Amino acid sequence: MIRESLIYGLIIYLYASSVLLYFADFMNRSRKVNRIAFWLLAIVWALQSVFFVMSMIEKDYFPVLTLFETLFFYSWILVTLSLVINYFFQVDLLVFFTNVLGFAVLAVNLFANQNASPLVAERLTSDLLFIHISLAMLSYGAFSLSFIFSVMYIAEDRMLKQKIWNKWMRRLPGLGLLDMYSYRLNMVGVPMLLMAIILGGLWAHLKVTTNFWLDPKVLVSVGVLIFYAWYLYQRVTFGWQGRKLAMWNIGAFMLVLINYLLSGSVSSFHQWL
Repeated sequence: MIRESLIYGLIIYLYASSVLLYFADFMNRSRKVNRIAFWLLAIVWALQSVFFVMSMIEKDYFPVLTLFETLFFYSWILVTLSLVINYFFQVDLLVFFTNVLGFAVLAVNLFANQNASPLVAERLTSDLLFIHISLAMLSYGAFSLSFIFSVMYIAEDRMLKQKIWNKWMRRLPGLGLLDMYSYRLNMVGVPMLLMAIILGGLWAHLKVTTNFWLDPKVLVSVGVLIFYAWYLYQRVTFGWQGRKLAMWNIGAFMLVLINYLLSGSVSSFHQWL
């Protein structure tokens, strides 16, 4: 436990340093600063992976059951996706904004109970539950990056309309690319969320005695799926693009946040530990 605490503390400090360097690069572009920030972020990812594996070995289960574990897993997903996307597409501003969010999640996670015990054997976690939570968090990671691309789209669209040409404008991808990246991430996130809901429904059918489909958490999760499915439907069927679709995507992500942050407090079987 002491080793894990030391690793977690090191992750926080290195992550903060990386985000600050990305911010410095954001304010005044510097290839050297950007490179240092990237490698610090890569070290953070490696330490997060080590921390995750150590937790898995110590607890003898895939650690995604408590609030601390899910927030840590979500942060790891954000770091992973930002590194992968930056490697293939070189979108520096995406890395910065994504990891501002990722660091905020880890900082908030300091107030979660790291020693909370997961569901005990008689309420029983099963492979269905682990896969359900993992897929849900992966879909949230995809939606998070899609949301950031949509925010960048709105910002660039406004600057273009106001004929603002500055150093940040030159670093943004074109509107078409931002729209496409956001769409493709949602194409990944929606099937994952659908599978997560199906597997969660199967688990609840086996383990929960109440009418779980009326649970607030389940209802909001289905609402999130409908919002994103509507996004894809409008894009594919009617060719929605641009600001209108970006605003819808931002609204859908607000529902994701409500689902994660609020629904767990009123759910009968989604209580965080």
